[in-house]
Amino acid sequence: MEQNPITKAIRTHIPRTNEMEHSSPLFLTSSFCFDNAEEMRATFAGETDDNIYSRFSNPNVQEFIDKICILEGAEDGFATASGMSAVFASFMALLKKGDHLLSCNSIFGSTHTVISKYLPNYGIEYTYVPADKPEEWEAAIRPNTKMIYIETPTNPGLDIIDLAVVGQLAKKHSLILNVDNCFATPLGQRPIDFGAHLVVHSATKWIDGQGRVLGGIVVGEKELIKEIYAFCRSTGPAMSPFNAWVLSKSTDTLDVRMERHSANALHIAKALENHAKIAFLKYPFLPSHPQYAIAKKQMKNGGGIVCFELKGGLQSGRNFLDSLKILTLTANLGDTKSIASHPASTTHAKLTEQERQQVNITPGLIRISVGLEYAADILADIEQALESC
Repeated sequence: MEQNPITKAIRTHIPRTNEMEHSSPLFLTSSFCFDNAEEMRATFAGETDDNIYSRFSNPNVQEFIDKICILEGAEDGFATASGMSAVFASFMALLKKGDHLLSCNSIFGSTHTVISKYLPNYGIEYTYVPADKPEEWEAAIRPNTKMIYIETPTNPGLDIIDLAVVGQLAKKHSLILNVDNCFATPLGQRPIDFGAHLVVHSATKWIDGQGRVLGGIVVGEKELIKEIYAFCRSTGPAMSPFNAWVLSKSTDTLDVRMERHSANALHIAKALENHAKIAFLKYPFLPSHPQYAIAKKQMKNGGGIVCFELKGGLQSGRNFLDSLKILTLTANLGDTKSIASHPASTTHAKLTEQERQQVNITPGLIRISVGLEYAADILADIEQALESC
């Protein structure tokens, strides 16, 4: 009988040792041993899958990779020390001098820095296209374009990009489609089902879900992951075995956690949508969202992020954050605890004012990562803080 991917991921386990443990053991070792010289030679030659060194393979890390591959429907993957190292590796392993990257303009601030500041140092060109107008993207494709990179939902504005449309575009022009699926998680959407070749995650966020460890992962087509593995093996952005052990256990509860996060977020979005102090509010599963139909088509739930613009702008944003009593102000999202942030002065502060305006990161924009607390308590804290705006 064919099992649901959630069941298969939960039951994926490192082969048991002679101790017959039920929970996967920790392999806190830098290197692995061989019985003889020939076995060692064959492993270094790539003739076996035996572990050599934890910089590029470790049983705990492999268990985590296997689980995310099952959930995303991917052939293979590689786990890294952080989400940004996964994003960077997905670029540097597959792009070379003279190549062109097409990216949606609404992306995480550090990803923007990598694309706009560092990729040009290696002779890699880029073009930003509007996240909410994928019908305009084909005109931006050049003869040297090799990859399309997108986030959906975008950070922090929650634009939804039609994965089927972009997947068809990538196929038509033989381009690699690379999707940051961090906000939706594999339980919210599976980009590979719509034509993506690579999917990246900051596992630090919803996958861990408790603000404990850093981690990143990129999964996708085996031949592409082979190149990413080779790049990471030599450059060393390795995930630690302990972090992999934590993240692997976290995947077992991802489904039930995202159900609660999404239900809480939808409850809060509905309650605040017409609040007198809010100019606009966005949540993918609200009918008022500009891409609501697309979200309902490709997402299983609306995710755990709500964003809204305060009518009073920057000062109202400061007043709101300073008045919160339950929600935390911290540089993270996807935690059990609800988090509020002000993207213009934090995650996207390095963008110019013009760049922020182009992606609708306004001075009064607030991003809420909705946690697992009782929904009424989260809402009450937001409402009392809004009174100060």
